[in-house]
Amino acid sequence: MSRDVNQEHVLITGGGTGVGAACAQAFAAAGATVTLIGRTEKTLIEQGLPYEICDVTDAASVTSAVARAAAARGPVTVALANAGAAESVPFAKMQSEMLNAMMAVNLNGVVNLWQAVLPGMKEAGRGRMIAVASTAGLKGYPYVSAYCAAKHAVVGLTRGLAKELARSGITVNAICPGFVETPMLQRSIDNIRAKTGMSTEDAAGALKADNPQGRFVQPEEVADAALWLASSGAASVNGHALALTGGEI
Repeated sequence: MSRDVNQEHVLITGGGTGVGAACAQAFAAAGATVTLIGRTEKTLIEQGLPYEICDVTDAASVTSAVARAAAARGPVTVALANAGAAESVPFAKMQSEMLNAMMAVNLNGVVNLWQAVLPGMKEAGRGRMIAVASTAGLKGYPYVSAYCAAKHAVVGLTRGLAKELARSGITVNAICPGFVETPMLQRSIDNIRAKTGMSTEDAAGALKADNPQGRFVQPEEVADAALWLASSGAASVNGHALALTGGEI
């Protein structure tokens, strides 16, 4: 089945900054129709692409946003669930509110998007569901156990749903990058510096230490992986968790 990206309507959550913005620009440059979803209109406007204001943790809001996007720009054929958040705290001090918040954004946000686009993809007989997960979905990290739990759940969701939809023409995959050089990463570096007194360079170095290449993953690398998963060359890739880690995993 031919799947040229320039024939797709790609919907990207968390599309205003970081990985989401890089994916948006990459798909747009490849000729795809792109709709961004996010909560902050200012950053969405900056991308210069169509957008819908929406909170991914609210299923009804996501369903409405997907319906508006489809009515305006055609059925969604690629759904990239990128919105995410990370908070750091020792497990002994983790409150249920934090766990619920991590699950709401990182897991429920994926579920809400994929459930909203599924009817249209089934009707079309084709589609790509892609989640931006994390190496935290493949291994553990200290002080972010809630985040790790949510991202592991995303990988499990991906694998289970891929089997369920395998004969539908829809593929389901996750991208699992290591630390990506984004505003969210900068907040983590700032947090380490504040708590430990490290310099910015040393805090960044501590996070780079797990990557055998000794560097941060770039947002454009994640975007390239998403482009490939949406392409005809990835038609047989289903239920896969693609690690972008420089050899860490």
